[in-house]
Amino acid sequence: MDFVEGLPNSFGKQVIFVVVDMLSKAAHFMALSHSYSAADVAQSFLDHVFKLHGFLDSITSDRDSIFISQFWQDLMAFEGVQVQLSTAYHPQTDGQPEIVNRCLETYLRCMCADSPSHWSKWLPLAKWWYNTTFHSSIQATPYEVVYGQLPPVDLPYLAGASKVELVDRSLVRREEMLKLIKFHMKRAQDRMKQMADRHRSERQFNIGDMVYVKLHPYRQISVAAKSNVKLSPKFYGPFQVLEQIGAVAYKIKLPAGSSIHDVFHVSQLKKHVGDAVTSASFPSSVEGDPLIKEPEAILDRMTVKKRGRAVTKVLVKWKHS
Repeated sequence: MDFVEGLPNSFGKQVIFVVVDMLSKAAHFMALSHSYSAADVAQSFLDHVFKLHGFLDSITSDRDSIFISQFWQDLMAFEGVQVQLSTAYHPQTDGQPEIVNRCLETYLRCMCADSPSHWSKWLPLAKWWYNTTFHSSIQATPYEVVYGQLPPVDLPYLAGASKVELVDRSLVRREEMLKLIKFHMKRAQDRMKQMADRHRSERQFNIGDMVYVKLHPYRQISVAAKSNVKLSPKFYGPFQVLEQIGAVAYKIKLPAGSSIHDVFHVSQLKKHVGDAVTSASFPSSVEGDPLIKEPEAILDRMTVKKRGRAVTKVLVKWKHS
């Protein structure tokens, strides 16, 4: 599940709610209005997805405020749906909806270039196009996987076949757009595959290897406390590999006093070569460090409007400030 944001207003809709089946690759596109709540998303899910497929076994999504809200978590828990949130710094966990989002945006860009405010009218056609397109990963169309039969044949239209001018003009434009969209989609898919393959590399470590760890010190200050966090090194270490967790994660021996999890994705590790240590040294403890933000007292409260809802803001007095 994911959202496509930043769209122009189209008959009161500004957002597309995307749901993709990981098995059949079938997709549902639902238009939403800002500002939407977890209840609005759940109702849209019931109206378009649940009535066709029922509740799902599991849902994979990013850490959007909707998906981590207590309402969404309780609703899915009571229905027996396992909620799987994407891993930090590893967006590939929710990669399928991200790819579908790009395909959908390319489709709408080609079909609505002249009238961007009409994109919501093209969503049903975009859904039909995507679900009846052959997917190389499943060697079939999502429509065929879901319904067990080939999709109906879309007969090409010959210009001038209809005596109604409006019908003729609309169908001719549809045929032109279909040819254009197929060309752009094929080129976009090839380009995305080339770009993704360019940045991929096979990494594998053995138990006992020394590796560097990529950290964000302005978030994980218990490992590396610096005053100039923007100019801090990207990699720290080296540290010893203690254990392999699954196929793409490793348990690392961090310094005593570190307050972060010791299991890292392979993309956040780099093998140490040679005897020289080039990274910054690690403090054994950062207790009392002035960079650690610890609240001391709440001085004031105020109610503000955020995304159409009333939320409470607090003024906090921090220790060591």
